[in-house]
Amino acid sequence: MGRKVAYDCDVLVIGGGIVGLSTAYAITRAAPGTRVTVLEKEPGPARHQTGRNSGVIHSGIYYRPGSLKARFAVRGAAEMVKFCAEYGIAHAVTGKLIVATEREELPRLHALVQRGRENGIPVRELGASQIAEYEPEVRGLAAIHVATTGVCDFVGVARQLAEASGAHIRYTAEVTHIDRRPDLGVAVRTQDGTIIRARVLVNCAGLHCDRIARLAGDDPKMRIVPFRGEYYTLARPALVNGLVYPVPDPAFPFLGVHLTRGIDGSVHIGPNAVPALAREGYDWRTVRPRELAETLTWPGSWRIARRHWRYGAGEVHRSASKHAFTKAVRRLLPAATPDDLIPSTAGVRAQAVLRDGTLLDDFLIQESPRTVHVLNAPSPAATASLPIGREVAARALKSMTTT
Repeated sequence: MGRKVAYDCDVLVIGGGIVGLSTAYAITRAAPGTRVTVLEKEPGPARHQTGRNSGVIHSGIYYRPGSLKARFAVRGAAEMVKFCAEYGIAHAVTGKLIVATEREELPRLHALVQRGRENGIPVRELGASQIAEYEPEVRGLAAIHVATTGVCDFVGVARQLAEASGAHIRYTAEVTHIDRRPDLGVAVRTQDGTIIRARVLVNCAGLHCDRIARLAGDDPKMRIVPFRGEYYTLARPALVNGLVYPVPDPAFPFLGVHLTRGIDGSVHIGPNAVPALAREGYDWRTVRPRELAETLTWPGSWRIARRHWRYGAGEVHRSASKHAFTKAVRRLLPAATPDDLIPSTAGVRAQAVLRDGTLLDDFLIQESPRTVHVLNAPSPAATASLPIGREVAARALKSMTTT
């Protein structure tokens, strides 16, 4: 006869960002009465990727049709607007321009039009003279207008998810040890020595998700390689009406330096993408030798460097030189000057990288007995957090009933 275990909760979620909190919210909605605990190492929710991005509700136009990103972003954008309206969270559906400034970008711009239509997203093609209808100070050869893009307060969304979920949320609760036994469940020890026992563990640890997977005894076959995105605030916000993006380079899962008018009326410019020297390395001064060593000893990191060193050198140059960053901005906004750029808060992207140097471009969710790991959930994870949460919740509930 099997050993009886006194569980402290049914599902234990590690990570109090928007994906972890959305998962807790989805579990309690799908299975009322399920006991959910969320562990977050910070003193409050959404302190890292969720709270350090441009606040954009993405339309889903960039993502490969049929991918999790495309499906979840298109669905999630509409759901996020509805959620914000229901709970009185600041948001606005502004639409955005994607602008080609060089002739070689025109084929990629046209490909985005087709991709948008395949994903069911309304897209309007614009000639050079029509750009001024939306953004009088922006210049380009052609553009597309995506009406379903917007902005919101993702930190406010995370707080509301935490409240509405009914989950027990423990802050300043960093996980240091995990003991998983398929016949008994999962026991987690936090830094203060507390032990919590659960039937199922859900790993939504973001920048630390691969480390948590290894603590649980799983090999995620990837590593998080952190990339810092640096932002400026535009001193003359009247130069920009809404959201303006360059045509992205398909070789990279980054969207390039863009202009974002936030819900508070300020305009953020950025981000670039430079290697971070710590998983929470929000400036060049923050170095954590152990985390840096993990990045440098991962074979995929060196393969990225060999393939893309020119691109990376340009990003580092823009990080070190405000004039170089301004030059990138002026491709879209010629009126911008170095004096218009005021340093702002940086963010770090938790980029999953395979051993062969592949930058994973889609959400990655893996399952093991009694565990569900969310191993790659960069942008547009905040936009898509409600459908992602339901997907992860469904897997967690299935694991709870089959083990």
